[in-house]
Amino acid sequence: MLTFCSPAQQTHAPMLELVNGKAEEHAETPARLANMLAQMGAVREPADFGLAAIHAVHDPAYVAFLQTAHADWLAAGREGDAIGYAFPVRGRRPLDLERIDGRLGQYGFDTVTPIAAGTWAAAYGAAQSALAAVEAVASGEARHAFALCRPPGHHAGADYFGGYCYLNNAAIAARAAAARGLGPVAVLDVDYHHGNGTQDIFREDGSVFFASIHADPRTDFPYFWGHADERGAGDGEGATFNQPLPRGTGWQDYERALGKALDAIAAFGAKTLVVSYGADTFADDPITQFALTTEDMQLMGAMIGAAGLPTITVMEGGYNVAALGRNVAAFIAGLESA
Repeated sequence: MLTFCSPAQQTHAPMLELVNGKAEEHAETPARLANMLAQMGAVREPADFGLAAIHAVHDPAYVAFLQTAHADWLAAGREGDAIGYAFPVRGRRPLDLERIDGRLGQYGFDTVTPIAAGTWAAAYGAAQSALAAVEAVASGEARHAFALCRPPGHHAGADYFGGYCYLNNAAIAARAAAARGLGPVAVLDVDYHHGNGTQDIFREDGSVFFASIHADPRTDFPYFWGHADERGAGDGEGATFNQPLPRGTGWQDYERALGKALDAIAAFGAKTLVVSYGADTFADDPITQFALTTEDMQLMGAMIGAAGLPTITVMEGGYNVAALGRNVAAFIAGLESA
């Protein structure tokens, strides 16, 4: 399988996240990427496709904010990573704010997603990896392509960051695939956490189907999105399919949910599939509560591959660093076996 990754994706190295009432070492580390790269074999560096495809998903003002946020933080006399502390939970509206503190809250929704010195370069590189995977499939060079994205992206909305995510690689890939004539496009999110940003981006867009299998948001991040009754709105009504599952879910129940998601994607008439793949469904992941094994990752890949669609996979979560590369390799092996 063709795999794409930018060297810039190693430059994002946040120090701390504020979670559960205390500062902890950040779980989304450069070591994740290093472990995956060790298992991947040949990896291509993506071309630079520029900002146009990013702006097709993300508000240009938000993108401009990401580009300068850390420099603005330092210019304000701060040290370390930029983290917001005030968030508008009601009446969110466009404002021309001066202080970086206010702009961090304006565009961010949590305290676990700091903006570090290398964050923009890494997020931009991850988006370029996703676009390179789209191009490989669109050009006919590959039927399946893998974007080894890091940082992940599925929690990022059109104009906000959070959940370790800054640019939504899956949404960027889906829009780019449609622009290259590969539509209708479906996004299948199999990360442990609901892809709230992807859902939000396509909420009123009936041309992209979004299916997600994830931990029940009544108990798990991102809490406010991903409930089963969320089905899209306006032109996108019915093009969102959420399957929240309880903590402790193993392969038997997960397989059943995945089958339902793939059936829904087939009924939609998708011609191309974008997969948000998170290895944090693994039983020994330190921050999640599902019970899938490495062998189950291969079964998951095989089921998705059996759908018979050209597939662009973008990497999302997975925080057991030692097992991450093995789990990703197993998923890819399953996908290619179909």
